[in-house]
Order: sequence, then C-alpha cells, then structure tokens
Amino acid sequence: MLYLATDHRGFDLKEKIRPYLRDKKFEFQDLGAFAYLQTDDFPDYAEKIAKKINEDKLNNRGIALCGSGAGMSITLNKFDGVRAGLAENPEMAEAMRKDDDINVLVIPADFVSEPNAYMIVDKFLTTQPKTEEKYKRRLGKIKKIEEKN
Repeated sequence: MLYLATDHRGFDLKEKIRPYLRDKKFEFQDLGAFAYLQTDDFPDYAEKIAKKINEDKLNNRGIALCGSGAGMSITLNKFDGVRAGLAENPEMAEAMRKDDDINVLVIPADFVSEPNAYMIVDKFLTTQPKTEEKYKRRLGKIKKIEEKN
C-alpha cells in the first residue's frame, strides 16, 4: 500500500498528487494533513508514514511532503526500516529507488513544480530496486546499523 502525508507547506501539492494517483490507478491512503493548518508539525506526519511502512516493510511505501523536504527526511530516517530519500527531480527518484531501495519518497514542496512532482512520483512508483549482491549487502549493513542503535 502507498501512504501519503504532509504538513501545511506540502498540503497544496499533496492535494494535487491525490487525483493524479487516482487517475493512474495507484491505490493509496492519505494520512493527512486533511486541511491547511499553519501550526501543524511535520514530525507528526512522518511518524504516521513510518508506522505504516513498518506494518509491511516489503510492500508498503510512502510519499511525504514538506517545505524543504529536510524535516521529513530527517524524521523519517530515525525510524527502523524506513529508507527515505528526498528527490527534486525524476532522475533522483529513479536512482534512489534503484540503488537504495527507498521506501519513502520525500518531495520538497517549496522547490518542485506540480508537473515535476508527477514525474518524480511516477519514477518512484514504477522503478524496481536493483537486485545485485552489492545492493543487498548495502541494505544489510543499514539493517545492522539500525539494530545496533
């Protein structure tokens, strides 16, 4: 399942991505924000996505938005099992999905146009991770780091 979440700075772009995902026949669940609220905080929404990712690490993915993307990225990557990557263009989304098997795409809403956001989302959702041994080894090392901390 795909999960969407944002704070107020990504709210408008998330609301545009929702019908785009529906038109493309991607099944998703919106975790909020459900209205523009200038006083909301991105960590609350990052935590919602992280919990959903950890319910089914093999199949669940997320798209998170905030102004710069940094806050969501930092917070999401504090959770075991979450590999969040910030993409400003489709090439970044494709590379992170292929090489690092990111399971949460972070979009910096203040810096990404609506058409560019659609291309970024497409790359994230249609790109398959590489399966060569070196990529599996690297993900294993990340898991070991998570287990130590």
